[in-house]
Amino acid sequence: MKLFDGGRAPNPRRVRVFLAEKGMKVPLVPVDMGAMGHRADEIRVRNPLQRLPVLELDDGTILTESVAICRYFEELQPQPPLFGQGALGKAQVEMWQRRMELELMMRVAHAFRHIHPAMKEWEVPQVPEWGEANKPKVVDFLRFLDGELAGREFIAGDAYSIADITGLIAVDFMKPARIQVPDECANVRRWHEAVSARPSAAA
Repeated sequence: MKLFDGGRAPNPRRVRVFLAEKGMKVPLVPVDMGAMGHRADEIRVRNPLQRLPVLELDDGTILTESVAICRYFEELQPQPPLFGQGALGKAQVEMWQRRMELELMMRVAHAFRHIHPAMKEWEVPQVPEWGEANKPKVVDFLRFLDGELAGREFIAGDAYSIADITGLIAVDFMKPARIQVPDECANVRRWHEAVSARPSAAA
């Protein structure tokens, strides 16, 4: 088994943080995304979409998409449970994971990819207006999230989950996207400081 990893890019980092929370070690194959390594033949033959991470199993089976890879490891090692427990717990984590991905992480990504000059070769065509349009949507969602976090420690409830991992990486990704957490979002700031302090956040 080996994991083709893209360094500090959000989705590769999401899998590394997940593995760190599980205490699992998987051999990494570093890929330099800055040098367009994800478009090299080594990746293209494994994932024609030319995206990372890519997990190659011992029998040659390929898994792509970061959450799908995380689900695979969750089944291999259920403890600690990062996709929730029981019917309701799993549904709540799924609900919040989807919200964090679609309403936060993807909107931050749109802002970054459509505005940052370094993304000009990645996002063709770049549409700066679309990037700018996503910035206030990120801020609106963070204000909504702040109200939710007033009553609980973690995104999906009382336990750390994949939703917190996605949220952590999305908020960290806001820095290169040049979006700031609103000053009044004290609960988001408290949550972000807490999840950033976990050893897994450095993975």
